[in-house]
Amino acid sequence: MRNNLTKKNIINSIYMQIGFSKRISETLLDDMLNILSENIVKNKKVKISNFGTFTIREKNKRLGRNPKTKESKFISSRKVVLFKPSKQFKKFLNSNLNEKD
Repeated sequence: MRNNLTKKNIINSIYMQIGFSKRISETLLDDMLNILSENIVKNKKVKISNFGTFTIREKNKRLGRNPKTKESKFISSRKVVLFKPSKQFKKFLNSNLNEKD
């Protein structure tokens, strides 16, 4: 079963934990995401301590194949965002994984 964390869930968490109104919580989240996006595009790298690093990687044009039709097509060059978690975040993930076992 999928359990996605939505923007609405994050806004409700900010509202419940910090006590800001839902409108202010939504503005806060939107501003934070805009700052992240703009800086990733502008600087090509954003590092958040104890969380991880977002970087942009350029992918070259390449030949791809549709698995159903076996038709070959060129996939255009594009930019993709990569995320590399910090050591602290990996440690946190693995410690929580071991507690559930």
